[in-house]
Amino acid sequence: MAKILIVDDSALSRRVSRRILEPAGHTVAEAADGLSALETYSLDRPDLVLLDVTMTEMDGLEVLNQLRAMDPLAVVVMATADVQSSTRVLAEAGGAVGFVIKPLTAETVLRAVAAALLGQAGGAK
Repeated sequence: MAKILIVDDSALSRRVSRRILEPAGHTVAEAADGLSALETYSLDRPDLVLLDVTMTEMDGLEVLNQLRAMDPLAVVVMATADVQSSTRVLAEAGGAVGFVIKPLTAETVLRAVAAALLGQAGGAK
């Protein structure tokens, strides 16, 4: 199973993600903002980042850009309640390999994570 970094400014969303990922055998770390995410990523080098798009201070798209600059092979799945196709296009252009829509469900998260870890672009819609 994989080491996954959950990045979300909502404690509830991080808790929901953790409750989905840990029973599936993944090891989880959390970050509540973009700066913490970048620090945690540089120290822990997780296999995958589940990254919220909308956050204060530094949004998920900016975090994605900085993660990919730090590690061009970073595997990132975006999570958001923003269903605009422009957000998805920006995330994919930034290098995200998956996209899940909130509210998160176990099925969509685990499917997107599995696809991303296997190197298949897309994920849950």
